[in-house]
Parts: sequence; C-alpha cells; structure tokens
Amino acid sequence: MSSSPLPGRRRLNAGEWPRPALPGPQISNVTDPGSAEASYYTWVDQHDTLGLGKDVPFATGNQNESLIALKDGKMINIVVPYPMGFYAKTFDGRIDDANAGWKGRGIWASAGNRTPFHVEGGKGNVPKLTKIQLRPDPLAH
Repeated sequence: MSSSPLPGRRRLNAGEWPRPALPGPQISNVTDPGSAEASYYTWVDQHDTLGLGKDVPFATGNQNESLIALKDGKMINIVVPYPMGFYAKTFDGRIDDANAGWKGRGIWASAGNRTPFHVEGGKGNVPKLTKIQLRPDPLAH
C-alpha cells in the first residue's frame, strides 16, 4: 500500500483490489482469468432496493442477457429470461412500499440496442423497461 495524494485516503497497489471475473466464457487463446463479458454500465444499490443488501455493486451483463451483482465476493448472474436478447443500457432501484417486502421494491432496467430487430419480436421492436424483483423463495407470493 502506498500513500495517496488525498488526505485520509490510501492508494491500493496492484493485487490489493479484489477483481472477481464476470460470468461467461473467456476470449479464445487468452490465458488470464476473466471472461469476454463487457459490461456497459455499473451501479451500486445503496438502499437495498433488490434485496441483496445495501451497497451491493451491479454491472450489466450484456453477453449474459443479465444484471450481475457482486455480493460477498461472488458474482450473482441475474438472467432476464424475457425478452430474449435483453441488453440493459441503464438501471436504477426503486422502493414503492418499504412495508410490502419484496413486492414493494425492485430494479428497473431499460433495454435496447442498435439492432432491435435481433431481439425477440424482430422488426418493429422498440426499447423496453423491465422490472426485476427477487423473491425470498420461489413460492413466495
């Protein structure tokens, strides 16, 4: 560790910052750990809007058609099954009713790309807004 030019802060040396690999296959002929995933956007859930806890960082999983969270040092790949071809451009959390449990909170993600005719539905497709929620268990209602 070395000192930072800013008072009260420290500078991390290489190897001190945890860098877990994003999910997905690695580029062929690359031997370093990692994946070919290229996240477009990152965001931190400061208010536990999805239910994974406060201050959980997220990234778009464009090649995974997902949102990816980093929780307790592990990547959680939250795949969006519909529409096929989900390509998140941005997202943000929202708590509508803090007393309603998982039903009152979630993440809203806008999805769209430069070739919407490749997304499920084909020609004439328009960008979509998707609400993502996590149930505490599969049978919760």
